[in-house]
Amino acid sequence: MRNKLDLDQKIIDRAREAASDIADEMDGFIRRRSTVAVERTTLRLIGVDGVDEAGVPLANVVVDAAGRAGLLEEGIMSVMARAVADTGRAPQVIAEAVAQGQMDLQKLPIYSEEEIRRVGAQLADQALAQIASNRSRRDELLDGAEDRPEPLHYVIVATGNIYEDALQARTAARQGADIIAVIRSTGQSLLDFVPYGATTEGYGGTMATQENFRIMRQALDEVGEELGRYIRLCNYCSGLCMPEIAAMGALERLDVMLNDALYGILFRDINPRRTFVDQYYSRMINAYAGVIINTGEDNYLTTADAVEAAHTVTASQFINEQFALRSGLPPQQMGIGHAMEIDPSIENGFLLELAQAQLARELFPEAPLKFMPPTKYMTGNIFRGHIQDALFNLVGVATGQGIQLLGMMTEAMHTPHMGDRYLALENAQYVMNNARSLGDEIEFKEGGIIQSRAQKVLEDACEFLEEVRRQGMFKYLEEGRFADVRRPVDGGKGADGVFERTMNYYNPVETKLRERLGLEQ
Repeated sequence: MRNKLDLDQKIIDRAREAASDIADEMDGFIRRRSTVAVERTTLRLIGVDGVDEAGVPLANVVVDAAGRAGLLEEGIMSVMARAVADTGRAPQVIAEAVAQGQMDLQKLPIYSEEEIRRVGAQLADQALAQIASNRSRRDELLDGAEDRPEPLHYVIVATGNIYEDALQARTAARQGADIIAVIRSTGQSLLDFVPYGATTEGYGGTMATQENFRIMRQALDEVGEELGRYIRLCNYCSGLCMPEIAAMGALERLDVMLNDALYGILFRDINPRRTFVDQYYSRMINAYAGVIINTGEDNYLTTADAVEAAHTVTASQFINEQFALRSGLPPQQMGIGHAMEIDPSIENGFLLELAQAQLARELFPEAPLKFMPPTKYMTGNIFRGHIQDALFNLVGVATGQGIQLLGMMTEAMHTPHMGDRYLALENAQYVMNNARSLGDEIEFKEGGIIQSRAQKVLEDACEFLEEVRRQGMFKYLEEGRFADVRRPVDGGKGADGVFERTMNYYNPVETKLRERLGLEQ
């Protein structure tokens, strides 16, 4: 990527160094802790599924039982390996026995560390083999499919009924969509369990369940075979069950995941300590599964001004990059987010949007950047909205974005209809086809509005990051410096679900993920 913005490499290096130091400090905090969601995730990966007679997920039942027995701090895999060694049964059978009151985890016999590690390693190898197989299958399908130009066209289905979602997703794929995101039902991020089975009701979206993932994956594979294209599936691994949903996605071959701790902290009031630990584990799973993560910087501009707060978006992008690297995610899987949210009445606002998008492209040249459409200033005037979306599409193709979430002209009025989605796809196809090579043809005036704006945002982001490094991430969150939202480190939902690991904590899935991703132990 050429440096069209004449960015100062020394400032870029300073910003990246500050972000790296922030991530290192947080990494030290994260590595000493686990959460109930991390432990439940590990159970899911080794085959624990289903619910008990009361509808409580078996993963929750076992982790809660281990917690009551005072065993959780040593890792649920230490407990499960002892149970497998004692009974010779599969983890699923053991989980069912715990749920039925037929097994008391406190009464499990003591086994040697060597035996526990032998059993645990075998269970972990089996879990990761399935994820690796799914990744290989995706690679095969992509190799045999039509090569689609970027930005990939990303659209949403959100009916609440997974079967209706699947029908709409097939229709959207035939209309030209490359990525289908199933919007998660409102409030699911605040549930400390994952619902089970296929769901046909939801408010503002559809429940994220493993069965729903399977149904949608099958639907997209079928329509992809019909079209000769691979249709990517996206969902949301955020909230209190962030790593569990990452695991479900890896097991059902999802391709893209919304995955950002800061989003959950700022906009869902998830406890900061809890969600940073959950993010670390979920991103390792996504890295190994070949899933592209999407980060949530675009949301900052819904509560803060897009002109004044632009540097916080860039600063968060730098931080997310460093967190991702520490979880084994290569740049090619970092769908770093940003949005076109400047008030359209501002003179030369389009130039400022172009500067911000080009800045992200030059700072993260290998990342499949996710560009979000205008929403904050959409109105009931659908004609103006369609023009705003067209300008958004023009910025996306001119600056080489990787993933373009298409805007809908009825955004401010109602959940878009299928016809609205068709018009959005038609808009994007028209603009991007006609301006495909525009970015290769244009340069920016030296010292002009676009260069000056991008340089100023970078400078402010660098200063912001250096201040975060001085004060600490948790302190900055408490002061509301991100998105003008204050989040105390001890507050928020799920705070009681994070705990310190004992010296003999054992999680062979995490250990093997770190080994295979080339991370330090």
